[in-house]
Amino acid sequence: MAFQINRTLLLGAAPLALAIACAAPAHAQDAAQAAASAADQAAAPADEQIDTSTDDIIVVGTAGGGTRRQDAAFAVTSINAEDISRLAPSSTADLLHSVPGVSAESSGGQNGANIFVRGFPSGGDAEFVTLQSSGVPIFPPPTLSFLENTQLFRIDDTIARVEAVRGGTGALFSSGQPGLTVNFVQREGSQTAKGSVRISATDFGEVRGDAWVSGPLGANTTAMIGGYYAQSNGIRDPQFRAEKGGQITANIRHDFGQGSVLVYGRYLNDHGQWLLPVPVAQNGNSLSDFPGFDAQTGVLAGRETRFSTINTGRVVDLADGRGAKIFNGGVNFDYEIADGLKIRERASYMKGSADTVGLVPDGAPMTAADYAVAKYGAGSTIGSLTYVDGGGAVPGSTQVIQAGIWEVRKQIESFVNDLSLEFKSGDNTLTVGGYFAAYSSDDRWNLGNGQLLTAEEHGRRLNLTLGDGRQATRAGFVQGATFNVNAQYDGRDYAAYAVDEYQITPELRIDGGIRWQRHTVTGRLENNSFGVDTDGNPNTLYNNGTAVLNGTFSGLPKGDYSGSKLSWTAGINYDFSSQVGAFARYSRGNSFPFFDALRDGVTIAPKVDSYELGLKVSTPLVSAYATLFHNDFTGLGVSRIINNLPVISIGGARTTGIEFEGSIRPVQGFSIDLGATYLDSKYRNFFTNIDVSGLQVQRQPKWQWRVTPTYEHDFGGAKAAVFTTLSYIGDRFSDPENKQVLPKYYKLDAGVSLTVSEKIKLQVTGDNLTNRIGLTEGNPRIIGAQGSGTILARPILGRSFRFSVGYSF
Repeated sequence: MAFQINRTLLLGAAPLALAIACAAPAHAQDAAQAAASAADQAAAPADEQIDTSTDDIIVVGTAGGGTRRQDAAFAVTSINAEDISRLAPSSTADLLHSVPGVSAESSGGQNGANIFVRGFPSGGDAEFVTLQSSGVPIFPPPTLSFLENTQLFRIDDTIARVEAVRGGTGALFSSGQPGLTVNFVQREGSQTAKGSVRISATDFGEVRGDAWVSGPLGANTTAMIGGYYAQSNGIRDPQFRAEKGGQITANIRHDFGQGSVLVYGRYLNDHGQWLLPVPVAQNGNSLSDFPGFDAQTGVLAGRETRFSTINTGRVVDLADGRGAKIFNGGVNFDYEIADGLKIRERASYMKGSADTVGLVPDGAPMTAADYAVAKYGAGSTIGSLTYVDGGGAVPGSTQVIQAGIWEVRKQIESFVNDLSLEFKSGDNTLTVGGYFAAYSSDDRWNLGNGQLLTAEEHGRRLNLTLGDGRQATRAGFVQGATFNVNAQYDGRDYAAYAVDEYQITPELRIDGGIRWQRHTVTGRLENNSFGVDTDGNPNTLYNNGTAVLNGTFSGLPKGDYSGSKLSWTAGINYDFSSQVGAFARYSRGNSFPFFDALRDGVTIAPKVDSYELGLKVSTPLVSAYATLFHNDFTGLGVSRIINNLPVISIGGARTTGIEFEGSIRPVQGFSIDLGATYLDSKYRNFFTNIDVSGLQVQRQPKWQWRVTPTYEHDFGGAKAAVFTTLSYIGDRFSDPENKQVLPKYYKLDAGVSLTVSEKIKLQVTGDNLTNRIGLTEGNPRIIGAQGSGTILARPILGRSFRFSVGYSF
């Protein structure tokens, strides 16, 4: 274990909570239990739910037991279990498409997403996104290279609802995230036994089972257990089982006179194919398939490349893909010490592995003859070109592509503890708290390992000998490792916060808060020797210029990191009526450099000043939430892998935008949900290899929107629903230099469900029904334009259908 947790802190917090719980007499629920009741309401079958459009209870972004969404003085979205079912997200990140202000690229598969928030500049992954389970961060660093937190959590039927807060109060609570904080609220038990079993299948061969059951363990104790298991080759079928695994979640809640205690645990063991850019033909904003390669379903990996013996002699299996094998458990404890005084304890522990293995293309396809010149210099010719598997001559006019075997292994661990006291006196509520997090990552990377393949689906390995007799390949490999990591990192965060809320009049409420946080990181890294000819023979080109770990070690380039920052916020909320309100907020948020940035020598701590104006309307006819925001972002260091090596970009950005989400219910059974985001986001004092100030922040469109009409009708003992979603993503740029254009696209999804006798539910959903080619990423491993014609890009997944049947009791 890379770090040693304070055992008193870890072993003492939960038993203390349980001891107080057992000593207290039975009594009514407090505010935290009311929030749990709301979670149970959201988890109930649709026929048992009341209209909660004005009464959704939000926990994330609040100091204590939650607040009505209509009363929240910040931008927040709540997605209940029924909405999740109809959205049928292909991954955890895919669900975030429905959150305004968020750009989520889920085209990398069920893992490996890129998530961007409100114009915050980022090179990828999910740098300004924190995922929570039951109000506690799953893993405190929001992102590490080759690890974003949606990789550590799966959406399944044990989720009651998902809450997502942007900006606002997020800079104060939990890990102090100034971007996006997403909280997954678990289903819990009630005094009535209930549950469901659901089997689903897709037209691309996935089979999945979901189940959960809950009920009483006693007069004041309830429990829930459930999870899922799934397997398939994936939409982009690599000719082997690429997607496989499951998750199991359980919790127990005990209610007592002055509060409650919730104990939960989750085990995830799941991996999926890491989907990467593929060849696509681009002519301006017009996209089409590269000859012989389906942009919607094609993949470069195949049976022949699944197992590769890299130059070190180690065998790498592409079926390992990207995923996680982790355990996450925690305790939530709420206790009313005295009238007006409450204590809240949130603790979580997580440990496991999060690995990434993939076949990473280096550049666009070209003929083998052109490749010889581009790779080995002017005048280079082909002496012989043959298939590795089966032999046979290959013409020099054959389209080829170089792709590397990248392997990243991470052992991660974390402990998080958040303890707060709430003092309520009359119309004033003061909350003070302390936050502690300890986390580590042991990394083993091996990048590069390029091999020469035919540029087609399930590319075949090629052996190349140059005309002058030099041997360019070994079993298809044209190079060894170009970058290695053997590192152990440890981090600690200590924070103290105070938030005060005062209800001046029944209509007017103000709040303010401050957070102090200290961030420390230590690291130990093995050094690389670059440019090594591992066999000493200059004519065997495949192992020249290799990066080799040399057995010497060093610390972080600029030494162990330690820094402190203050964050603060002030807000005002005014209710014109119980159904119409408005808020204004200013916040200063901070982020800290984590392991990979510090390894690359980046010690900048970004800060963001955020200004928000919001309008909230909740009536039986209309629910609408609109937020105008402005962000001023400074001090960012972005690391990109260019030519297999980290390249750092420094600067900031300024963003003005508006988010809107709402629902119209004009007649019984018919509703239209709407969501839209406009972003005017530009770099400011930002440098890559050039000054890109004034250019559009990469990978975030100016416009994106979605509209979802739904019609439900009861007839006899059955209830039918038809729903569809049309979404639009505007023009973006894959790179900060604004050279790689990602054209705008529309996407159409739809579904129909039938519930019979309130127990059996049949559902069919279709994704990307028009089979549109929509690009989410160009080639992030080069700087500037890719040129015209054939490019590398990562398209959204092609058309697919999911069929499910469920039984509820």
